[in-house]
Amino acid sequence: MPADASSEAAANSTGGTDAEPTVDVVLPCLDEALALPWVLSRIPVGFRAIVVDNGSTDGSAQIAADLGALVLHAPVRGFGAACHLGVMEATSPIVAIMDADASLDPTDLPRLVAPVAADEADFVLGRRVASGRGAWPLHARLGNAVLARTIRRRTGLIVRDLGPMRVARTGALQQLAIVDRRFGYPLEMVLRAAAAGWRVREVPVRYRPRTGRSKVTGTLSGTFRTVRDMNSVLRA
Repeated sequence: MPADASSEAAANSTGGTDAEPTVDVVLPCLDEALALPWVLSRIPVGFRAIVVDNGSTDGSAQIAADLGALVLHAPVRGFGAACHLGVMEATSPIVAIMDADASLDPTDLPRLVAPVAADEADFVLGRRVASGRGAWPLHARLGNAVLARTIRRRTGLIVRDLGPMRVARTGALQQLAIVDRRFGYPLEMVLRAAAAGWRVREVPVRYRPRTGRSKVTGTLSGTFRTVRDMNSVLRA
């Protein structure tokens, strides 16, 4: 394990089995103490939670470790930095990435994993279906629609959502050479997957109001930073 990635957590997966996990679930985390108990309690059996702490000050890392997750510390702040560290430390055949704020339900993961495990897809995105008032603010939904349309134009992929829940084979994703370490990371992943000729599929997933304070698309400033970073990826 790299020197900048320290493990604080247990040998068993949060799925509650002693067998080797078949799916690693990367959860980038910044001050998600309120959400983590619910999220980690719903990690499916055979899946291992990898919580990548990105400078939390609310005890998130200790909570995750106490609940049986593998905890890594990303020394560089940034959503992409946390995701990249988790992906590179994953050892299971399949890796998933999802937000740790309880807006997504880990019990939806097996439906995204199934096409990859069956070799019917190389990359599966969770297409969000809002469930609950305030789950997906209008400004965030509009920004996502613009990005999805841009991806369709540039790549020919039929995608409607730059979904924050995604699944791929671990080795292939590790070799995709994504360079963005901020909010452009999810977009660059899709663009590089398309350039590599990956078979991309969308699967509907429930999208709930997040737990705790939103730091990204739930706020106008967070949405602005996300769009700015993604535009940088598009220009590159």
